[in-house]
Amino acid sequence: MENKSFGFSSELTLDPFVIPPGGKYPIFFLGIAIYFFGISCNLTLLTLIMLRRNLHKPMYFILFSLPLNDLIGITAMLPKVLSDIVTETHKVHYPLCVLQAFLLHMYGGGILFILAAMSVDRYVAICMPLRYTSVMTPRVVICIISLVWGLDFVLIGSLFSLQTRLPRCKSVILNVFCDNPSLLKLTCGNTAVNNIIGLFNTAVMQAVSVSIQAFSYVKILIACVVTRKSEAKTKAVNTCIAQLVILIIFEVVATFTILSHRFKNVSADLQKIMGMLIFLVPPLLNPIVYGLYTSEIRTSLLRVLKNRVSF
Repeated sequence: MENKSFGFSSELTLDPFVIPPGGKYPIFFLGIAIYFFGISCNLTLLTLIMLRRNLHKPMYFILFSLPLNDLIGITAMLPKVLSDIVTETHKVHYPLCVLQAFLLHMYGGGILFILAAMSVDRYVAICMPLRYTSVMTPRVVICIISLVWGLDFVLIGSLFSLQTRLPRCKSVILNVFCDNPSLLKLTCGNTAVNNIIGLFNTAVMQAVSVSIQAFSYVKILIACVVTRKSEAKTKAVNTCIAQLVILIIFEVVATFTILSHRFKNVSADLQKIMGMLIFLVPPLLNPIVYGLYTSEIRTSLLRVLKNRVSF
């Protein structure tokens, strides 16, 4: 049978959750609460960095990318899922599906590269404190941020550009949101090249991010061991622990997401929920972790709240 290639603007059908009677609106309002909580936390962190002069430092200029990336991830995924639950439509046009998948993959790669950039900043600050201002100049910081987003865009863009050469013969996305694997399952052509490039890009992201962070934190650990200043050790631990916690959260959630798709006895709805966690848990926890473990952010937030109360 001859394969049928669907038009660029064709409508796709998403595979919905199986929701029990009466559960639609409670799930919707719970999701709305989760979404606005995540948005509020990340916008608060962005606003603090922009408005508080004591946070106008290389460390926080690089950190600025993290809540921005989290906003992209949670906004690209959750509103559409909640809309489909309450309206029971479960439809999406192909261009919007590709856009959602692209943004979600940008979010995943962005976390890895941003954490790597932040670890480099901490390495310079702790291992080369006297040279910090001369090394982390505004030009260097701009180059680091540009490299983070540029490399992420090139890797994800190259992956999705390969989609255009493949004809589509299916119209059902086997998930509640769009991602690259789901889009590949719509095609009726040979996806070997796409799979290879996808694995290569994932390996590059993980290798670059983990190797840079491993090098930075090993050097920081050595510096903490050899220094005799207990205050320096405490500062080093406090400035790095938030980044390590965020990395662990992301890797644990990502690992559980991958494993959930490797076991056949895991229900389809549980797999969908696990797939959503990677776009929900980090955006919800990252600003809280930084607020708890970074004294300057915590102090700045408390001052803002105190000023508003006194006013």
